[in-house]
Amino acid sequence: MTKRTAAKHKIDRRMGENIWGRPKSPVNRREYGPGQHGQRRKGKLSDFGIQLRAKQKLKGHYGDLTEKQFRRIYAEAERRRGDTGELLVGLLEQRLDAVVYRAKFVPTIFAARQFVNHGHVNVNGRRVNVPSYRVKEGDVIEVREKGKQMALVLEAVQSAERDVPDYIDADHTKMTATFVRTPTLGDIPYPVMMEPNLVVEFYAKN
Repeated sequence: MTKRTAAKHKIDRRMGENIWGRPKSPVNRREYGPGQHGQRRKGKLSDFGIQLRAKQKLKGHYGDLTEKQFRRIYAEAERRRGDTGELLVGLLEQRLDAVVYRAKFVPTIFAARQFVNHGHVNVNGRRVNVPSYRVKEGDVIEVREKGKQMALVLEAVQSAERDVPDYIDADHTKMTATFVRTPTLGDIPYPVMMEPNLVVEFYAKN
């Protein structure tokens, strides 16, 4: 098991939820937390604990972003006019690694980050190797020639594990995807309930 896979499974266990909806998640077998005291940890959470859990869950879903990265995205959502929670998830979905993951070019968000890092993706014909690159509406994301032959990509495209959401127009024969529009919370296919409003409350108080 790689370090990244181990970390991914740890996040699921810590949350007590299958935050990516994957069939191999350890939560599918054991819903309690990791460690010898895991089964005794199901105490009632305080308001702070509930808000913190909501933040950790959302942050974890996008590849366990660092607090600095996540806080920066939140700060931008807060500056904009509109519902901060909705704007937050919209900005998270505009990350290039998130778009590559949603387009089903790779099986996991962690694989998407590595895939972009290794230079396998073009945006509007230009190579981009920054996972946090912000995709705009109408941008065309394309898997570069070398990436199209990777087993990881071929398996992900054929997988029936999840569908491509309607705010991304993916063509798996050409290995391209167009970011049609910035989604709202209700558009995003989260396998578990995400509560960005609680994340807003968390940052407002801390």
